Amino acid sequence: MDQRPSALEGMEVSSAFWTGKRVFLTGNTGFKGSWLSLWLQQLGAEVTGYALAPSTTPNLFESAQVADGMVSHIADIGDYSKLVGALRNARPDIVFHLAAQPLVRESYRNPLGTFSINVMGTAHVLEAIRQSTSVRVAVMITTDKVYRNNEWFWPYREEDVLGGHDPYSASKAASEVVITSYRDAFLTVQGIAVASARAGNVIGGGDWSEDRLIPDAVRAWSTQQTLPIRRPDAIRPWQHVLEPLSAYLRLAERLWNEPKLAGAYNFGPHTHEAATVRQVVTYAQTAYGAGEVAWGEGTDGPHEAGWLALEIAKARNLLGVEPRWDLAHAVSRTMHWYRRQNEGEAARRLCEDDLAAYTTA
Repeated sequence: MDQRPSALEGMEVSSAFWTGKRVFLTGNTGFKGSWLSLWLQQLGAEVTGYALAPSTTPNLFESAQVADGMVSHIADIGDYSKLVGALRNARPDIVFHLAAQPLVRESYRNPLGTFSINVMGTAHVLEAIRQSTSVRVAVMITTDKVYRNNEWFWPYREEDVLGGHDPYSASKAASEVVITSYRDAFLTVQGIAVASARAGNVIGGGDWSEDRLIPDAVRAWSTQQTLPIRRPDAIRPWQHVLEPLSAYLRLAERLWNEPKLAGAYNFGPHTHEAATVRQVVTYAQTAYGAGEVAWGEGTDGPHEAGWLALEIAKARNLLGVEPRWDLAHAVSRTMHWYRRQNEGEAARRLCEDDLAAYTTA
């Protein structure tokens, strides 16, 4: 039986599906979590969030008033009892797990904390789902960096070996093993469809994290400072934040009716659109209209992978998920978001404008 959806079916997120769905979202105060919360609210879902307080000032969660359209618990996924109680009370149909320590360089500074949050935190969420009588679908977000990076020139497929040199990558690879164990040992038998989603290097308005390329550029250029670039020739699968979020929503929709599609999925740009840091910065300079850069030699700081791209054929063929915005457009929209906010426009309105543009593309 052919499991591939039609092109139209695969590309569209269905408001009819999401209206009235009860969704439990960990990490809702983060960059991606805030964007996903806003999108789910637009779709008519009843959203309950569970996350630590925002880790930066400013942050998208507060500036876009994300909490206004949802129930939001400020709490730690490390607190298992509190997590179980919050999930039980929400009685969700669908769980999205985004809560994590998401930064490579921070994982070198705090490896134990990174493993605790990313591995045991994921186990806590899965165990809470196992105790639930309402959940039918869970989408667990990991990263494109879960693969053992061989610095080869082929994109990584879902069947490739997991691994990780830095603690962040290793913790996310370990969380993939935990996800597979819970799916195979418990959740499939309980009728809960569980998938992991591997995406990374997202850009978009409202990210203020440290050690991320676009936020670092905005901070530097808005104060007429020079942006230092450590590894200008590193290649990554860059994408606008709405690309993976659209994929997560579509994945959950498909799992609802076809639980046999449970498993791991890569989400990213087409392989030929993986780009160097230098290319992204050049696009950003053009869109921002200014900005000085100091190009490094690629040797500063701790080890990071030099070349990373994902094979997205599985998501394309089984889910009908295709990238919509190429890199130049993604960077342009991102930099214009920051410029417009700096000129006084409301963050929530800027997000709504990007959502409207993306969903009608």
